Amino acid sequence: MQYALIIREAAEDFARRSDPVYRDGWVAYSQALAQAGIMTGGAGLTAPETGTIVRRKGENHDVQDGPYPEGKEQLGGFYLIDVPDMDTALEWATRVPISDKGSVEVRPRLQM
Repeated sequence: MQYALIIREAAEDFARRSDPVYRDGWVAYSQALAQAGIMTGGAGLTAPETGTIVRRKGENHDVQDGPYPEGKEQLGGFYLIDVPDMDTALEWATRVPISDKGSVEVRPRLQM
């Protein structure tokens, strides 16, 4: 079964991405997923202020530079993993090198 590990980071975590020690933790984690043969995809995302929000307003659309909504955590990236069950997905989620201000949401992929 495929699960998304949805990474949320604090603003200061985005700022730390240029720190080699911080970055090396993410590289090591990504390599561990690949070596285990369970990573099927994923990507890191640029900082929230680089995004644009499109919302439907009836028949029209509202476009807003963003981040939206403002919050303590912003979407930083995701991994898609293929593991037997939720317990295994949660085990891998506990290994994500987030700071104490971030979080990881584990969610099953919708099967179409």
